[in-house]
Amino acid sequence: MPRILIVDDEPGIRQSLKGVFEDEGFVAESATSGEECLKKMEGAAYDLVLLDIWLPGIDGLETLRQLRAKWPGTHVVMISGHATIATAVSATKLGAYDFIEKPLSLEHTLLISRNALSQRRLKQTNEMLRHQLEERFNIVGESIPIKALRKQIGIVAPTNSRVLIYGESGTGKELVSRNIHFMSDRSAEPFIEVNCAAIPEELIESELFGHTKGSFTGATENKKGKFELADGGSLFLDEIADMSLKTQAKVLRAVEDQSFQPIGAPAAVRVDVRVIAATNKQLQNEIAAGRFREDLFYRLNVIPFFVPPLRERREDIPVLASYFMRVFSAEHGRGPKEFTPEAMDMMVDYSWPGNVRELRNEVERIVIMVQHPTIQVNDLGLPDSSSPARASTLQQGRAQFEREFIVAKLKENSWNISQTSRMLGLERSYLYRKMKAYGIEKDETRS
Repeated sequence: MPRILIVDDEPGIRQSLKGVFEDEGFVAESATSGEECLKKMEGAAYDLVLLDIWLPGIDGLETLRQLRAKWPGTHVVMISGHATIATAVSATKLGAYDFIEKPLSLEHTLLISRNALSQRRLKQTNEMLRHQLEERFNIVGESIPIKALRKQIGIVAPTNSRVLIYGESGTGKELVSRNIHFMSDRSAEPFIEVNCAAIPEELIESELFGHTKGSFTGATENKKGKFELADGGSLFLDEIADMSLKTQAKVLRAVEDQSFQPIGAPAAVRVDVRVIAATNKQLQNEIAAGRFREDLFYRLNVIPFFVPPLRERREDIPVLASYFMRVFSAEHGRGPKEFTPEAMDMMVDYSWPGNVRELRNEVERIVIMVQHPTIQVNDLGLPDSSSPARASTLQQGRAQFEREFIVAKLKENSWNISQTSRMLGLERSYLYRKMKAYGIEKDETRS
C-alpha cells in the first residue's frame, strides 16, 4: 500500500489531503516543516511526498534538494499558493515530478499523485527487469582470457566502432555482443539480434530491410526490417558467414551508407545503427573459398574479439557451474545443490565440445532431474561419467590412461602421496581427490 507524506504548514490542507488519501486506501502522514519532513524520511519509507514551497525554517526547494539527494526513488510533487514561473522551473530542475497551485483541487491533486505513483512503480519495474537482464547476461569467470575479454569490452563499448566476434558455437558470442550494447551510450535503445543461419535465403532480405505491402506474394502488410528496428541502437548479426553473397552485398551497402531500401519501397530509409557481427568460422578461409566478401570483412572487422572455448579456460568451470546452479535453482524453485570434489574434477577434466552452452544445459538438467542435494559423479550426464575401466569413448580412454598412470607413479613412490604429488606437479589434495574419484586404493593390483 503506497505511503504518502504531506508537508504543509497549514493545518487545514494537511487534514483535507490526509483524509482524501486515506479514503482512497493510501497510508497518509503529515509534517509541518522541511525539518520534520526530513526527520520522518529517516525513519520510514515513503512513495510520494506532497511538499509546500513556502515553509518555516528551510523552505520547500531546499527540502526538495535534500530529498532528491538522499531518497532519489521517492517522487515529490510541489505545492504553492503564490509561486512564480521561475520557482516552478527551479523545482522541476531539482527533480520535482509535478507542480500544483493553491487553492488545491482535491480531485486534481489525487490524479497527479496517482500518476506520480504509477510512474514510480513503472520505473522500479524497469530497473528490476534491467538488473535481472544484466545479471542474466553477466560474463562469468576469473580466468586470464575472460578478464582480458571484459577489459576489452569496457574499452570498446562506449565507442561506435563495429565489432566482429569470433568463437566456437556455444562460447558466448551473443553474451559479448549484449555486454557491448549494455555498456554503450546506446544501452537505452534497441538491441536487435538476427541469426543469419536460421533465416531461409528467400526471406533474409525482407527480415533485414523490410518490405512494403504487395511487394511480393505473401506481403500482406508493411514490415520494418531489423536494420530499421535497431535504429539508434545495436544490430547483432550472428553467424554472418552463413549469408549468401547476394545478401552480403546488400548488408555491405547498408553498413557503409547507414541506409537501405525496403523491398518495394520508393525511397531509401536512413538509420543510425551500430553493427556487431559474429561467426564460428575462419573468415579468411571463407574469403579464399569465394564464400565471403572481402570488402564486407574489412567493414565489419574493425575491432575483432575472440571468445575462447571452455576447454582453454578450465579454471572457470567451477565458477560457471556454481553460477548456473544458483540461476536455475531460483528459476525452477529448487534448493541449490553442491558438487562433490570428484564430480567437479570430472567436469573440469571434460572437454565440453558444446562449450558454455553445454555446461549450462548440464547444470539445468541436474537442477531439474537430480533429487538429492549433493551431486555425485554418477549424477553427471557427461560421456565419461561411467567407470573408467571401459574406454568406450575418447574421454573415457583418457580417464583410464590417467588412472593407470597415477597408480604406476604411486607404486614407484611406495604409495607416498606427498612424494607422488611432487613428482606429478599436483597439489597433494588434488591428487587425493583424483585417487578417490578413480577408486584407487593402496592394495591396487593392476599394473
